[in-house]
Amino acid sequence: MLDYLVVGLGLAGIAVCEELEKLEKSYQLITDHSQQASVVAGGLYNPVVLKRFTPAWNAAEQMQVAMPFYQQLEEKLQCKLDYKVAVLRRFASVEEQNNWFEAADKPLLKPFLSLHLRSNHNPLLDAPFGYGEVMQTGRVDTALLIERYGQFLESKGKLNRQAFNFSKMKIQTEGVEYESFKAKNIIFTTGFGLKQNPFFDYLPLNGTKGELLTIKSPQLQEKQVIKSSVFIIPLGDDLYRVGATYKWQDKTNTPTPAAREELLAKLGTFLKADYSLIDHVAGVRPTVADRRPLVGKHPEWEHVYLLNGLGSRGVLIAPYAAGQLMASITKGKALHPEMDIARYADKYKGV
Repeated sequence: MLDYLVVGLGLAGIAVCEELEKLEKSYQLITDHSQQASVVAGGLYNPVVLKRFTPAWNAAEQMQVAMPFYQQLEEKLQCKLDYKVAVLRRFASVEEQNNWFEAADKPLLKPFLSLHLRSNHNPLLDAPFGYGEVMQTGRVDTALLIERYGQFLESKGKLNRQAFNFSKMKIQTEGVEYESFKAKNIIFTTGFGLKQNPFFDYLPLNGTKGELLTIKSPQLQEKQVIKSSVFIIPLGDDLYRVGATYKWQDKTNTPTPAAREELLAKLGTFLKADYSLIDHVAGVRPTVADRRPLVGKHPEWEHVYLLNGLGSRGVLIAPYAAGQLMASITKGKALHPEMDIARYADKYKGV
């Protein structure tokens, strides 16, 4: 009998597998790659909500876990994943500059917001009021991470590429059965696919569609991430990721002309360089009404667990949340109450 079945190969699934590797637990992972949010993500990690100059939830603690996590994955998978790059918040006014310095004086933000105002030295960017620099930021190549981690699992005989069929899952006294697999526990890490999960569909996962563009601009020559009405994220080779949109009605992975036009219009408000459009992708982020992850044990079934609801900050949250979940399962440690799905126990009506 296996120790675990893991369903879903995104940031959450990889973080869970890494915890299982550390604990030397036996497991198999099942994925059908139907959810694209981790693959198409911009991959930024940034401990600050730049719209309001506020700290992201539990960001400092998450950073302490995430940074060594990605460093270890680089060594394990023998590829570059973590690119340290500054995030520059473009100021639209003197008032925004003042708000930045006010925020930078707050204890939770002091480690992350530079007090040195950055002038704009790129003539192809319109930024007359300069930038505020966010420190300890970077970009993880999430698409490469998922590809390489899938290859790692395949090499170990631990990857099963198939759609999960809930009608074939049986919960027994000592664990779960699924097709030819028997495991003591099952952990679902399927992102927006949670909506099709009869065990956890009572949870308020909203899903927010995000679309991103890739442009090529040899003129631009920008090395930092620029955050204005949209992000410009340098990828190397004169390529830049531009995003993202937030749409709450459309729940498909299909790119739309309306989102493309929205992103290009916003980009045009401050980018003066010529560029060509290379790619346009979309995915549905697993977002939750209270903006906290969904982690924990099913309210009725002993062996059924969840790690989901990472929203747009999966790069930072996934390693932290996976560590919390495994400590809860293996050591009986209490989950952080703000992410424990027990907070929604009153919504559960039975499977």
